Amino acid sequence: MTPDIDFGIRQSDLDAARVAFEVGGFKIEGASFRYADSSRRRSAIHLVFVNEKVQPDDLEPVPASEPVVTKEGVLIAPVVDLVHMKLTSYRLKDQVHIQDLDHARLITPEIEQTLSEPLLARLKEVRSKR
Repeated sequence: MTPDIDFGIRQSDLDAARVAFEVGGFKIEGASFRYADSSRRRSAIHLVFVNEKVQPDDLEPVPASEPVVTKEGVLIAPVVDLVHMKLTSYRLKDQVHIQDLDHARLITPEIEQTLSEPLLARLKEVRSKR
């Protein structure tokens, strides 16, 4: 639903990712890859390093679970990882995404059990805003 995506990789794979994205028509700009074609200016791939915090004061590092493979062969993060990342970032748009996931009943009791106390407190706070 957004013009960009977050791409989780191990920091040790950065050079290989750079080569692959450049072959695909992207150029690196800071921690992002953007289409070299200026007509797609808003399209970007933002890199996040798994098992590391995005911001130093984040509650948790980016999870590194095995990706889920869609029927089209696309690798995506499992819902449990999305919940952890959204509750860690906790920007307004992340809170809305948590509400959407919760409304769709994708935040199961099993996922709740994986949450640390601070993340569980944030989930309860988001739920109280309905």
